[in-house]
Amino acid sequence: MKRLLSFKRASSIIGGFKKTRALVIGDLIMDHFIWGKVKRISPEAPVPVVEVTSESLMLGGSANVVNNIHSLGGKSFITGVIGDDEDGKKLTRLLSEKGIPVEGIITDGRRPTTIKTRIIAHSQQVVRFDRERRERLDGDSTGMVLSYVRRAVKSSDIVVISDYAKGLVTEGLMEETGEMCRRRKIPVAVDPKVEHFDYYRGATIVTPNNLEAALAAGVEINDDESLHRAGDVLFNKLGCEALLITRGENGMSLFEPGSETHIPTVAREVFDVSGAGDTVIGVLALALGSGASFKEAALLANFAAGVVVGKVGTATLSQGELMEAVSAGLRAGDRKRRE
Repeated sequence: MKRLLSFKRASSIIGGFKKTRALVIGDLIMDHFIWGKVKRISPEAPVPVVEVTSESLMLGGSANVVNNIHSLGGKSFITGVIGDDEDGKKLTRLLSEKGIPVEGIITDGRRPTTIKTRIIAHSQQVVRFDRERRERLDGDSTGMVLSYVRRAVKSSDIVVISDYAKGLVTEGLMEETGEMCRRRKIPVAVDPKVEHFDYYRGATIVTPNNLEAALAAGVEINDDESLHRAGDVLFNKLGCEALLITRGENGMSLFEPGSETHIPTVAREVFDVSGAGDTVIGVLALALGSGASFKEAALLANFAAGVVVGKVGTATLSQGELMEAVSAGLRAGDRKRRE
């Protein structure tokens, strides 16, 4: 099978990341990790007792998409909504410390900043609990987000919609954003949620995971034939230029008009999939903004995902790590083709 990407071409695309300007619109989340060890079972109930050793706060949701873009050398703008609370202040401070502009972040005192708390013991997630409100934003907050989008889109090469179904992404927001991008010929990449699939029609590329694709298509995906049917249903439903289904240990499948490309996974060890979808959409955005084809962008996103799932927590990666993963992956592919 012919190589879909050479190391020289990958280097050229990744080298262009620093010139790419991405506008990220989506649900801002703070990821709170409590780290510990389990040595015994509680006498009160059949549950593990976690002895806490440390805690950490990380950027999650759309903020993690921006964090991935930043760590790979791209330029980004972000807009979303936080609460008038300490968690919101911490989130904006974490972004500001990285040099990421925060003027597009809207504060709404009627809802809390979304925070997900995960308890991790021996590199395994024990439990997660969420503090959030998921109802739609009111018209004032949505209006302020769109006002920022109108300004920021003028300086953007690509727009990312990071939808965690926390109330920001609505049909109206997608329609207005899509119209702005069509006028300027700016691609729109969407990391979707099942309940909002009808909103994404006309997006450039949509990246559901296997479960989301199955539910949205109404097709249980359990083999190549059902994957093909689900891809066809979604591709026609969305009217997009490309559809990328991320399939965990089975890699990724890219659907374009008249073609399907199946990309095997490259992860060596999987410790934590938290935020892997944020990495995928972030790398896709940077690659497309750097002039990559959908196949090239998907391959780079696959290599990047293979790196971050080998880390614990909401992880990012550097250009050096991505280049190393590309080099190792291409060599492994060459060996398989020779066998």
